[in-house]
Parts: sequence; C-alpha cells; structure tokens
Amino acid sequence: MARPVTLFTGQWADLPIETMCKKAKSFGYDGIELACWGDHFEVDKADEAYCKARIELLKKHGLELYSISNHLVGQAVCDKIDERHKSILPAYIWGDGDPEGVRQRAAKEIIETARAAKRLGIKVVNGFTGSSIWHLLYAFPPVSDEMIDAGFDDLAKRWTPILDEFEKLGIRFALEVHPSEIAFDIATAERALEALNHHPAFGFNYDPSHFGYQCVDYIEFLYRFHDRIFHVHIKDATWSIQPKEAGVFGGHLAFGDRRRYWDFASPGRGDTDFEEIIRALNRINYQGPLSVEWEDPGMDREHGAKEACEFVRGLDFAPPSGAFDDAFQS
Repeated sequence: MARPVTLFTGQWADLPIETMCKKAKSFGYDGIELACWGDHFEVDKADEAYCKARIELLKKHGLELYSISNHLVGQAVCDKIDERHKSILPAYIWGDGDPEGVRQRAAKEIIETARAAKRLGIKVVNGFTGSSIWHLLYAFPPVSDEMIDAGFDDLAKRWTPILDEFEKLGIRFALEVHPSEIAFDIATAERALEALNHHPAFGFNYDPSHFGYQCVDYIEFLYRFHDRIFHVHIKDATWSIQPKEAGVFGGHLAFGDRRRYWDFASPGRGDTDFEEIIRALNRINYQGPLSVEWEDPGMDREHGAKEACEFVRGLDFAPPSGAFDDAFQS
C-alpha cells in the first residue's frame, strides 16, 4: 500500500489556509502538514472548536492531517536569542526580547502545540530544538569538551520537561536534524538521544536534503535510527562535484546564487538518492506520510509542488509480500 503524500505548508504561509487547501488538492496531494505560523495553525487559538474547524476544513477539500510543525518556536527553546528570532516568533513569545524569557515562553508554547495535536487527533509534532552551541561548530578559538557538554546538558534541561508532557499526551516530537540544531548529523543525533536518556517521545523528522551536501550518510541515518523515524520530509538538494567560490558554509550568499557549492532543489531534480531512501523506509517498516517540503530557488513553486507530488507517487512502492523466487518452490 502506497504511503500518503502530503505537502508541508511552511513555505506557503503567505497564503490563507483555505487557499492553501485548494491548491494542495489541485496539485494532487492526499493531505497537508500544517505549519504553526501564518494562519495555517495558530497554537494560541487552538481550543477544541478551533481544532475541529481545521479538521473540517481539510475534510471539505478532501485532505488528511498526519502532523503539525512548529519549527520557528522550537528553535527558540535552546538558542542564543538575538534580533533574528524576533522576525520568526509570535509577538507573545518574543515579549520584551529578554533571552531567557523568550526561551521559557517558547518551551511552554511547544507543550501547548502537543496539546493542540492531541485535540486534532494526530500523534506527531515536527520541529526544531535550537542549540546553545551551534556557534561553536568550528573549533577555533579552541572549544573545550566541557563547552560542548554544556550544550547537550542544556538540551536535556530544557527539553526533558517538554518531552515528559508529550509522553503524557501520547504525542511524539520529531526533530528535523538540520544545521543550526543541536543535532545536525548522525554523530550529534546519537549524542542528543543520549543526552535525553533516549526519551520515548523524542525522535526524528527525516529530511535528506540537510545531509547530502554535508557528506553525511543519509541512508545509514534511517537504519541507525530506524525506531525513531517519526515522520519523513521529501526534500532534495544539489551539490557540485567541482570546486565553487562558496563551499559547504555558503559564503554568505543567498540561495540560488550559482557560486554556491550546494542548494535546495525540487524533489527528483537534485542529487539525493530517493530510490534507496524508499528501499530503506520499506526495510525499517516506516508507514507514515511522505511529506513534500518544497524549496527550489530557481523554480516556480506551484509548478514545483505539482511536479513533486507526481514524482513522489511514482517513486514510492510497497515492500514485497514474500521472496521474489518463492514461486519456484511451488
């Protein structure tokens, strides 16, 4: 049985939710992954009536809901807060901008997001954790082990109470492993799990686009964390085999600049081996949605979203019910 194909609405939050629903259906999607920004899903308004209305709106357009995503607020839970965060956070989370106050309000909002998910009848909230040590990535001036330890201790201190509430509600948090987060590759994902004492409510929103250009083995990630893959994004990236003016760090160049070594690409148009990803998802028995997070700086998004839906439908296939050569034994 083919997995449902959904569209993440984060890159479409400039559109009203009803317009987004109409477009997603016209593109051919089975459902949408609601972003908790714009008017797509507003956590501060998400009482029983609001959640019921959102489900009814999706049903009206023939769409299903499997997850919601609160990346922007989640980012503020562990981050070193500065003026960048004001532009992505709701005013009631930003408040007076005092960093610790922002982090505390963000943590409470993530718990409220889990409560909203419960009202919606879904099991997964996707998002970011932020990181107090991302700025220490390049080890000069020298970075001590104790400084890195402190970052993972901060993750545990701030996220364990959040995850405890998720567990009580029967909701799982799926971190999108991503540069700027506490976990951005296999090694740091393992360390994050260890820091959180392998909390049952903590797992991953698998997005291969953040791994390939880092030279991280994105297929091994699926096998290594097979029991922690709570959600999957279908998102592509392209990276050059030739030297470029700006390498893996991007050179402070905007996405779409041809001088970059890597960039995001519409699914199927980059360098990600999606064939092997589907085979790995079959082997680990992932049954959830394949959610297109569409980003391509060189393509019209409506063209891209429709094409991506068709690509994913052609890509996905069910695992075999038995060995291909069983018939020879009959």
